[in-house]
Amino acid sequence: MPTTTLSFKDQIKEGIPSVLPQPKPYDPSINHAPKRKSILSSDEEKLALKNALRYFDKSQHATLLPEFKKELDTHGRVYMYRLRPDYKMNARPIDEYPANSKQAAAIMLMIQNNLDYAVAQHPHELITYGGNGGVFSNWAQYRLTMKYLSEMTDEQTLVMYSGHPMGLFPSHKEAPRVVVTNGMMIPNYSQPDDWEKFNALGVTQYGQMTAGSYMYIGPQGIVHGTTITVLNGFRKIKKEPKGNLFVTSGLGGMSGAQPKAGNIAGCITVCAEVNPKITQLRLDQGWIDVKTTDLDELVARVRKAKAEKETISIAYLGNVVEVWEKFDQEHIHIDLGSDQTSLHNPWAGGYYPVDLSFDEANIMMAENPELFKTKVQESLRRQAKAINNHTAKGTYFFDYGNAFLLEASRAGADIMAENGIDFKYPSYVQDIMGPMCFDYGFGPFRWVCASGKPEDLAKTDAIACQVLEAIKKNSPEEIQQQMSDNIQWIKGAQENKLVVGSQARILYADAEGRMKIAEAFNKAIANGEIGTVVLGRDHHDVSGTDSPYRETSNIYDGSRFTADMAIHNVIGDSFRGATWVSIHNGGGVGWGEVINGGFGMVLDGTKEASVRLKRMLFWDVNNGIARRSWARNDEAIFAIKRAMQNEPNLKVTLPNKVDDDLLNSL
Repeated sequence: MPTTTLSFKDQIKEGIPSVLPQPKPYDPSINHAPKRKSILSSDEEKLALKNALRYFDKSQHATLLPEFKKELDTHGRVYMYRLRPDYKMNARPIDEYPANSKQAAAIMLMIQNNLDYAVAQHPHELITYGGNGGVFSNWAQYRLTMKYLSEMTDEQTLVMYSGHPMGLFPSHKEAPRVVVTNGMMIPNYSQPDDWEKFNALGVTQYGQMTAGSYMYIGPQGIVHGTTITVLNGFRKIKKEPKGNLFVTSGLGGMSGAQPKAGNIAGCITVCAEVNPKITQLRLDQGWIDVKTTDLDELVARVRKAKAEKETISIAYLGNVVEVWEKFDQEHIHIDLGSDQTSLHNPWAGGYYPVDLSFDEANIMMAENPELFKTKVQESLRRQAKAINNHTAKGTYFFDYGNAFLLEASRAGADIMAENGIDFKYPSYVQDIMGPMCFDYGFGPFRWVCASGKPEDLAKTDAIACQVLEAIKKNSPEEIQQQMSDNIQWIKGAQENKLVVGSQARILYADAEGRMKIAEAFNKAIANGEIGTVVLGRDHHDVSGTDSPYRETSNIYDGSRFTADMAIHNVIGDSFRGATWVSIHNGGGVGWGEVINGGFGMVLDGTKEASVRLKRMLFWDVNNGIARRSWARNDEAIFAIKRAMQNEPNLKVTLPNKVDDDLLNSL
């Protein structure tokens, strides 16, 4: 009998098919995740296979068992490649999704955007960015989640248990439609090998920050913050970006934003990357201008760019350690230096050691993980030594929150301050983003036009610009620079061609800006000017993340190792109107090193949406400002006092400062 091809909607509603699809060949043209190291005992391997097979009818187990065993042996995980859908993976217009709830349709759109081949780092392994930032652990979870979302009503909530859809539960209209947790381990089980083991068992996953929370919008998501960082980095050293050099590494899902941000800031950017596929992808996408594999050619090109004061981004296909060492030998002055390799994941593809080819490193990390770890640590020591040589000549180096300094210190590199406690180089949050942005409440607000129409995005850009220009007229002097930077950003957003995947935009804004922009969007939707809009933010924000080496690294009252703020944030967002909420262990700087939370909110033009956005966005920002003010951060004290003046129902405990002379008299 001829087979009937199901429509996209019917495939979504089908979930896990009753008749197994044919096995799919492994596609070597796709950028795949490296093989994970073998860490399970024989009994644990059987448990992992039992865990995978429980998604399927017992009649299918005999067929799937040898297949899943081969995946586990070959890749270190059971991804269920056979279950990959045949339809194109991308964010469709919201009306194309089968749904009883518009909010659920918006979430399906966001999930598919995270897995779009143009967006995801390892799409067949359901990994969006960071080497291990997964949306799901396997394709059965994806299919079942999409089926649940297609069936959901506004009286239900879907519970997501580290990639696994636990099920739909009775709820109410004002509750979140989806509640997501990722990697929430008992504290004593958050070491790197714990992730390897429990992820291989199929019982937890690393959601990164916005991968497992369905709020990733491609490298644009970090371009704005990186642009602000680079601009303020040059301001800090009292130099213009024009004709001056920024050196860094990484062209992956998040780090790939760096060369584009450098171009927007107006400097010369050199970014090293070892992965040929991702380097070519960034070149094809226009996120880098030039690619080279030759160090002498790189030196000559940088000298030319300096002499002619060019704005240019150059990718070096090779190891960043070679760049730092070569520029030291050739006396190429680096003005700003950083690193954005995925050192939260140093032993499984997040950082590649110098003097090994990309392929050699991938083989070693799977077959000889202890030697690979030794090579990584040797490389980190060499990189730190070369960086120290440059900083002695005037380079301003900052840690980009990727755990570079943390892992370098663990490798025995010379990066500790004289007190033996602190690092000799600051986190960019300590020096730049914390005092200049987060303490004032400015962070990475973002939105997605669920219609999929570029013209809707252009209209929202114009609306946001009008709102910010109106706010700026009455803004205090303390935040005029932030307002100007953000207005300049949104005005240039279209010409900088930032969209990869969904029609999305990021814009740093404070609580006032977020609420007024969101309200303006909601009115435009009600008036039929634009379609549905999904609001969100990066977890790398004012309130959502407790991360002692990044987001909360400028908290100096001893509380930066606590995680109360992130937990309060996600609970508060849940009952104030978020459409979905998430809380993760491990995003950004490493498993066990951070707790981070996020949200999504659907604007549909209704009065109810207007109420929700005001009460939730105000909390989502001011929760973090209150915590930062209690840590005695002057900028946050200013911001929370201003918030209390504008909102009579806000009453925050303020710190009383202690005279240091009094303490010194003890």
